[in-house]
Amino acid sequence: MTSGISRRARVLAAVVGTVVLVPLVAAATPASAAAPAVTCTSAKAGLAAKLKKDITAALATRKGTVAVGLYDRSTKTTCTLRASSAYDSASIVKVTVLATLLWDAKKTNRYLTDRESTLAKAMITKSDNAATSTLWKQLGMTKIKNFLKAAGMTQTKPGANGYWGLTQITVTDEQKLLKLLTAKNAVLSDNSRAYIVKLMGQVVSSQRWGTPYGVPSGVTVAVKNGWLQRSSNGWRVHSVGAFKGGGHDYVMTVLSHGNSTMNYGIATIQAVAKVIHKDLKAS
Repeated sequence: MTSGISRRARVLAAVVGTVVLVPLVAAATPASAAAPAVTCTSAKAGLAAKLKKDITAALATRKGTVAVGLYDRSTKTTCTLRASSAYDSASIVKVTVLATLLWDAKKTNRYLTDRESTLAKAMITKSDNAATSTLWKQLGMTKIKNFLKAAGMTQTKPGANGYWGLTQITVTDEQKLLKLLTAKNAVLSDNSRAYIVKLMGQVVSSQRWGTPYGVPSGVTVAVKNGWLQRSSNGWRVHSVGAFKGGGHDYVMTVLSHGNSTMNYGIATIQAVAKVIHKDLKAS
């Protein structure tokens, strides 16, 4: 017997009259993939560990698949979960549509027309779908893709055949967009950035749920939410927000699908937002 090979881990095969011992490698039993972990880094001592613990706890009992992004300029804090996972955008893409419209207008050094301004306001503050479809069609796929390229939003794939709500988005790209809206950059003019943030600050009260939940008093809020039910993966419920005040300047994205109801998705997002606002306030 050849040493080092157990009787259970070999097979006997007759090859040209010679007995050859072939070790068998037991096939690994496929275990269910471990859920990805929240990762955080921060220049503020103890903050990353606190956020990681609290975001993880907030999601511990929640069903569905959730992706999270946080960036706070003031403490150089970043948290991510499933940062590159793709989700159907629903109405979150409306911020990208407005950013594209303003970026394109800037290239020809023109202001938005009264019609465009009316459509933009309805699209952001009331999440008006008809206004979005009109602007999406006006812009066309080439301009939308060119804006995404200029913004470095390489993971975003615009929805085909006018289905803007099926644009594929990720936390990584939504955070890139929010950062462009909240700091000087070469892609969007200061006026364009201020205009988008202003409209996101005027969202109707019934749509101000999600990332603003638990925000400390005195902190300004800019928000855009999205929600969409489909036959697979249940409800998509998303929220992006920008917050400034109390010594912090931060942007947050929470994307989710696999929610049984819209309200279930909202509750999941708000559980995450609440601990993020609390931990930053205490830091």
